[in-house]
Amino acid sequence: MEQNPKERRRLKTHHRLPVKVVVVLGTRPEAVKLFPVIRTLQGDDRFDVSVVTTGQHREMVAQILTPFGIELLEDLDIMRLDQTLTDIVTGVMPRLDDVYSRVEPDIVIVQGDTTSAFAAGLSAFHRRIRVAHLEAGLRSFDRFHPYPEESNRRMLSAVTDLHLAPTAPSAENLLREGVNRDEIVITGNTTIDSLLITLNTPDVQRDDGLPRLRDAHRLVLVTLHRRESWSVEPGADGDQELPLEAILRSIAQVARQYCDVDFVYPVHRNPRVREPAEKILGGLDNVLLEEPLDYIPFVRLMARASVILTDSGGIQEEAPSLGVPVLVARRTTERPEGLQFGSSELVGTDPEAIEAALVKHLSAPPRPQHALGEGSRPNPFGDGKAGERVAEALLYSLGFADRPAEFAGLASFEKSL
Repeated sequence: MEQNPKERRRLKTHHRLPVKVVVVLGTRPEAVKLFPVIRTLQGDDRFDVSVVTTGQHREMVAQILTPFGIELLEDLDIMRLDQTLTDIVTGVMPRLDDVYSRVEPDIVIVQGDTTSAFAAGLSAFHRRIRVAHLEAGLRSFDRFHPYPEESNRRMLSAVTDLHLAPTAPSAENLLREGVNRDEIVITGNTTIDSLLITLNTPDVQRDDGLPRLRDAHRLVLVTLHRRESWSVEPGADGDQELPLEAILRSIAQVARQYCDVDFVYPVHRNPRVREPAEKILGGLDNVLLEEPLDYIPFVRLMARASVILTDSGGIQEEAPSLGVPVLVARRTTERPEGLQFGSSELVGTDPEAIEAALVKHLSAPPRPQHALGEGSRPNPFGDGKAGERVAEALLYSLGFADRPAEFAGLASFEKSL
């Protein structure tokens, strides 16, 4: 007899506590956004939590997890020199399949839009294990910007059972795609949890770990690493300047114009990012090309900045809590809340537009620096309680709790808009 379609789709049901959870992460941003969730779950006896890392950003992940006493069940050790996206998928899936077979989790949590997150979710789906997607529903509506993240998160949504949307617009994206509202919980973004935890950490006041900055000088913080900035698009002219190179040249032009401003760029270890950065910016006295910083020193650096130029998603979310304006060096952003709130500006990758935006901010009177340890400013992305909502959402999805109260987001700041 042919099986009913609903029966074919039915996942393994759960009838007991504690809930067995496997959290999969591999990159520094994933660790930043997942450690508040892990910490919350590990402090709740209703959960049995195992943390697995892919090994992609091993040292940077350890810098975040180790201070909070988070231990790993396993390191998949997939990182290879100059590996392709296909290498990541084929490295993650068989190793995780073995982990899932041994641990038999009730639910797997993945975060964001990395290729490894998609592979982890797909591997769980193949075993009919529930998938919870943290930071679900972000969309730029251009599958090559950001690349490959936009397609990763769309594909991940197709195998997700619990969509943990950070904001109402993200939830609306999912609803338009046909996701059942009962499978969506609006949590706020866990990166704000991480930031607030960090601001309340005594070490945040220390000066060690920071680059040597000129005390009286203003600071432009730069972070650039996105794959679409350093990879050639299909059909593009082979001699065409890459977006990353164009952005770096605009930074160099402004740095020459504003010698009294420090430009600090913690450079990603990928040679395709590092080599052009050193070639174009390496000879400028007021540009500091730094190794990637630990999370706490990086938060201090963000707080000191007059403006941040970035292609990072996480910084777009964190900066409003510090009152630092963000220039988004990308064609699109899947975080429109920052644009609406006025905390970020989409400047693209055109050198003239980037130069004009930087000059506008550097020509304005210096803004008061945020006093670390004195709390945060209103933020449309989160309120510091996302980890708690995620825990309750997991129990809700398995029938052990009611739907948690959801994050209000921009609706809370209508008077500010």
